[in-house]
Amino acid sequence: MKDEDIEITYSFWDGSGHRKTVMCKKGHDIATFLDRCRQQIPELRGISVDNLMYIKEDLIIPHHYTFYDFIVNKARGKSGPLFNFDVHDDVRLLADATVEKNESHAGKVVERSWYQKNKHIFPASRWEVFDPQKNYGKYTISGT
Repeated sequence: MKDEDIEITYSFWDGSGHRKTVMCKKGHDIATFLDRCRQQIPELRGISVDNLMYIKEDLIIPHHYTFYDFIVNKARGKSGPLFNFDVHDDVRLLADATVEKNESHAGKVVERSWYQKNKHIFPASRWEVFDPQKNYGKYTISGT
């Protein structure tokens, strides 16, 4: 399973989304994924992977994690599983209704410099570094 190919939909984010897909292996780390994204987007070709960030479900995913780590551990973000390639337990609470979802949101690939300039503005103001010890399952938006 660890070397199985997966298609990852992402959005190059520079204030608006530009949706694309890239093929990776489950064992690839986020840095490898970002390098493949960088090769697809002309504006990023001169940017090093260290200056790119991957945001999934409002979580900044550090470069050293692999997709396999998230899949095996069924890691959850703020609104469901971070990666839903072969899992179907993405349940989101919308108002008071529980709704089954088979897809997860496309992650965002952003330049670190864009994030630094915009981290006080929505949506970047909601982003936080992924913490594997934190339970995001009960995350709600209230009083913001």
